[in-house]
Amino acid sequence: MKSTIFMKPGKVEIEDIDKPQIQAPDDVIIHVVRTCVCGSDLWAYRGLEDKAEHSENSGHEAIGIVEEVGTDITTVKPGDFVIAPFTHGCGHCAACLAGFDGVCQNHTDNFSDGVQSEYIRFQHGEWALVKIPGKPADYSDAMLKSLLSLADVMATGYHAARVANVKTGDTVVVVGDGAVGLCGVIAAQMRGAKRIIAMSRHADRQQLATEFGATDIVSERGDDAVAKVLELTNGAGADAVLECVGTELSNDTAMKVARPGAIVGRVGLPHEPKMDMTTSFYTNTIIAGGPASVTTYDKQVLLKAVLDGDIHPGKVFTKEFTLDDIDDAYQAMTNREAIKSLIVVD
Repeated sequence: MKSTIFMKPGKVEIEDIDKPQIQAPDDVIIHVVRTCVCGSDLWAYRGLEDKAEHSENSGHEAIGIVEEVGTDITTVKPGDFVIAPFTHGCGHCAACLAGFDGVCQNHTDNFSDGVQSEYIRFQHGEWALVKIPGKPADYSDAMLKSLLSLADVMATGYHAARVANVKTGDTVVVVGDGAVGLCGVIAAQMRGAKRIIAMSRHADRQQLATEFGATDIVSERGDDAVAKVLELTNGAGADAVLECVGTELSNDTAMKVARPGAIVGRVGLPHEPKMDMTTSFYTNTIIAGGPASVTTYDKQVLLKAVLDGDIHPGKVFTKEFTLDDIDDAYQAMTNREAIKSLIVVD
C-alpha cells in the first residue's frame, strides 16, 4: 500500500509498504478515504524538531471505511464509515469519564500517527472510533471535509473553548489563525460568546474567521496586539482566551490579554522549554488545556452539529491533493498557500 514517509526536513515521499494487520484484539483496520496535513506535522518538516530520517509520517487525522476488526471490537464492523480521532480513549477510565479522553489513563499509545496512508491500524478502537451514518458517497465533498475536521482540528478548537469555560455573553480572544484557531472561533460562537476577537495577520484567514463568527480582527503581534485587545475591551481584557499556537509569544500574549480571573485554554502544542507563570500568578489567570477530547466532543455535540449543517469547519481545507502529491501538500502549508491541506485517498 502507499504510505507517506518522512525522508528529511523539507521532504516527504510516498513509498510502498506492507498493509497493516490486526495485532491486538481491539485493533481496527481502516481504509482511509480522506486525510490531511496538520500544523503540528510541519514542526519536523521545517526542521524545528527532531524526527528520524526515513521514518513513519506523523499524520493523525482520517475518515475511512472499516475493513477488519479484532475479536474484542463490538461497536463497529466492516463496512462502517468512521471518524478516526487522533486520540484513542477507552471511555471508562477516570479521565475519559470526566471528559478528558485525550489523556486516557489506560493506554500509553493514545495518539495516532502514520495515517497519511491508504490503510491504517487504529489501536483501541472499541470506544474511540466515531460512526458516521451511511457511506462516503452519501456526502458532498464539502461535508466530507467537515467530517474529517472532527478527527482533530474542530475538536481541538472546541477543547480550547470548553476548558476556557466559554459561556453565553463572554468576550473571547483567539490567539492563532491556523485551522485550530479558526475552529476555536466556531467553538466560541457555539458556546454563546457575544464577542470573539481573532488574532490574524493574513487576509484569507481573517475573512474565514469573520465568516465563522469573529466580531473583531487584531492583526498586530506581541505587545502591540495586547494593547489593541485592551483598547477593544475598554482595558478589561477577555473573559476567556483560546491559545492555539504553542509558542512562547502566543502564550505570553494569551496571558496578557486575559482579564484577572479569566481562563486561558491552551491547545497549541508547546514548543518552548519554559513558560513564565509570573503574570498568571499576579492576575489569578487560570491555565488549562492539553490534548483534545475528540471522541467525547464528536459523540456529544460536534458530529450532530456538522450533519445538521450548523457548523462548516471543513472550510479550513483550502487546497486539495492526492496522496501521490503529499510533499506538495506539506509545501502548500509551509508556504502559507493553504490554511490546511486535504489529502484525497479514495
